[in-house]
Amino acid sequence: MVSKNTSAAKFTVPGLSLKDGRQVGAILQDRLHALNDLQLTLKHAHWNVVGRDFIGVHKMLDAHIQDVRLMIDATAERMAALGVSPNGLAGALVKDRAWDDYAVGRAGTAEHLAALDVVYDGLISSHREAITATGELDPVTEDMLIGHSAILEQFQWFMRAHLENSAGQLEDHGAATGTAKAK
Repeated sequence: MVSKNTSAAKFTVPGLSLKDGRQVGAILQDRLHALNDLQLTLKHAHWNVVGRDFIGVHKMLDAHIQDVRLMIDATAERMAALGVSPNGLAGALVKDRAWDDYAVGRAGTAEHLAALDVVYDGLISSHREAITATGELDPVTEDMLIGHSAILEQFQWFMRAHLENSAGQLEDHGAATGTAKAK
């Protein structure tokens, strides 16, 4: 007879209480959902971007996707080390997320990049909140999230470079379409 699966082991990493390990795991589950959603959103944009600068943006998004997938794996493995079972299933992501699907389909590079800029605003802000929340509990997880945030911020800078005019202002190109996705 197969035993019932549990979502958490009866241990966590040395030096961390089981309660704190579970709390950090819950924070990481939210980040896992956000990163999984990001890589799917980036792949969607990669497939649907058209127009001027297509090839540069198409290839740039592939590089972003690869790095986000590495972040996903590191996040899930940290959860497992904490004794928490990571859930990367699509149904759990949709059930637990606090944001809507990305709203842009086939569109020009500027429209996708402006909408993705909004997505990155929300993702990076929530990553920074997770850094603060884990900082007092687990410096190893905090360090991982800081590293991820640095990469995400660089990705956003790459996208914003396409949207910035010579006066240093960002042109939104209809970015409101991604507003519901921002968190």
